[in-house]
Amino acid sequence: MATGIFGVAVSGLNAAQAGLVTTGHNIANANTAGYHRQSVVQSAATPQFTGSGFFGQGVNVDTVVRNYSAFLDGQVTRAEARASFFTAQSAQLAQLDGLLADPAAGLSPALQAFFAAVNEVASNPASLPSRQSMLSAAQTLATRFGEMDSRFGELADGINSQLSGSVLGINSHAREIALLNERIVVAQSATGKPPNDLLDQRDRLIGELNRIVGVSTVIQGDGALNVFIGSGQSLVVGNQWTPLSLQAAVDDPARLELAYRQGSSAAPIASRSLQSGSLGGMLAFRDGALTEARDGLGRIATVLASTFNEQHRLGQDFDGAAGGVFFDPPQAAVAARVSNTGNAVLAAALADVPALEVSPYRVTYSAGNYLVTRLSDNSTTSWASLPQTIGGVTLSLSSGTPADGDSFVVDPVRYGARNFGVAINDVAKIAAAAPIRTTVVAGNTGTATVSAGSVNPPAPLNSNLQQPVTISFTGPGTFNVSGTGTGNPTGLTYTPGADISYNGWTIRISGTPAPGDSFTVEANSGGRGDNRNALQLAALQGAQNLVGGRAGYQSAYSQMAGSAGARTREAQISAEAQDHVTAQARQTQQSLSGVNLDEEAANLIRYQQAYQASSKVVEVASRLFETLLGISGR
Repeated sequence: MATGIFGVAVSGLNAAQAGLVTTGHNIANANTAGYHRQSVVQSAATPQFTGSGFFGQGVNVDTVVRNYSAFLDGQVTRAEARASFFTAQSAQLAQLDGLLADPAAGLSPALQAFFAAVNEVASNPASLPSRQSMLSAAQTLATRFGEMDSRFGELADGINSQLSGSVLGINSHAREIALLNERIVVAQSATGKPPNDLLDQRDRLIGELNRIVGVSTVIQGDGALNVFIGSGQSLVVGNQWTPLSLQAAVDDPARLELAYRQGSSAAPIASRSLQSGSLGGMLAFRDGALTEARDGLGRIATVLASTFNEQHRLGQDFDGAAGGVFFDPPQAAVAARVSNTGNAVLAAALADVPALEVSPYRVTYSAGNYLVTRLSDNSTTSWASLPQTIGGVTLSLSSGTPADGDSFVVDPVRYGARNFGVAINDVAKIAAAAPIRTTVVAGNTGTATVSAGSVNPPAPLNSNLQQPVTISFTGPGTFNVSGTGTGNPTGLTYTPGADISYNGWTIRISGTPAPGDSFTVEANSGGRGDNRNALQLAALQGAQNLVGGRAGYQSAYSQMAGSAGARTREAQISAEAQDHVTAQARQTQQSLSGVNLDEEAANLIRYQQAYQASSKVVEVASRLFETLLGISGR
């Protein structure tokens, strides 16, 4: 560096010019996303020693730095990732809540209309228009189940579509970050100075990527930044990046999951490890609220069809035949993993409908045991053999032998709403009557009365119900039975109001019979006006047949809708709160890294004055030099 007054002045001019350029750069990028305010770092030049002491030699411009704090930027990154998570989740939950709570398109109106039609048949069982109304309401209910399940499917498809877009965005950002890593390493190794604008570009890309899928970063010694997602999977390492893809889930081919590409293979990334970013929010919604709602609706449809069919089969139709199934019988779905090597065929039968759970099961054959995992909470049960019953479903081997490692997924209720349908199309097939009737034999002298009787589930063979049975009292406390088809019991003890059951039916005799009194149970011929089974069908509306016998159809659906509403509100509150946290973190970060135009305007004046002052020093030095030249010329 030149010495003397000229050298000092020139160094001052250079420093002031560097300050002006940097300030102008800050002002120009005041609205550039991800830009960090830059500052000139300068230091006093090494002084020159003379006999009179050390004389300063001006100023050095050491470097230009970003006003950057890894801690503050990290706070913003984490806050934005969580905000994106809650925003995405809240938006999806709002759609689900709107569907379940819709007073017109929800399930409640269709359920109420159907049971209102059943009650109408119970009030007028011989009316063909009433029966047609019931059949039409059943068709409407089936359509509503199908429409809602289809809407759930559309929400799932929408998630899959958004996941595809997110994966494209992740891969694009990862590629750009790897390229910037390479440029930064080259620039920094060549100059020894930080390439601030390149660093800002990389940070901006990290921020955008982080809003899609939460990331963590580690800086290398050469300036490259490694990026990790999920539970530690490396997305970018130096100038290398690993593409992500989507693949069908092993347990549910219709559900896409994020996969980490490694050569020609892909390893799935557990959805539960992605707890931030918009992608994490969508996965949390799909695997949580949406799956539970779809399974919950399927359970209502499955239980309704099963219980209604069971009661309907205990009745008698318009033509006197035994009642058949009213709704299409529900079935549990079983899917074998495509990589199974054994030839076993697993069967799943609905055994205890009120005990059905809102969760699929994975059945894995391992070391001679059947490991059954409930996928909703990953609890596992081990059995040495089949058949066994879990969650209201009996699992058994239909045929074949499983190989070690073979796996099956059992969905007891997932497709209940989709497959819900009406099995009859003839109003005469509606079994509103009971297939038996009781009579008091003429001439009875006691005060005993007999109930109308009911048929015991499961529905017995029709021939049993056609067989007349006579109960004859030999005294006030004993009776004989004839016509049971299994002998003629005699001398039985009579307890007033106690159940008496034979041939698949149950009656009650109350009061005091006299010796010789008789009562008969026989087929209900000509019973078109009988409404006893229709009353039992109507009573199912209030029966507690779900959630282990703790809820009815309507209350179970209300619980579903209420849960969705609560989750939606919770997500909205979390999103609002996280937005405030993000704003505060960004404000703190901007107080250090943001461009303050007022401050930069003051810096312009300061550097301008410094430049002018250094110019004045040059002018003074020039005059002194001219004076010296003038003296030497004399």
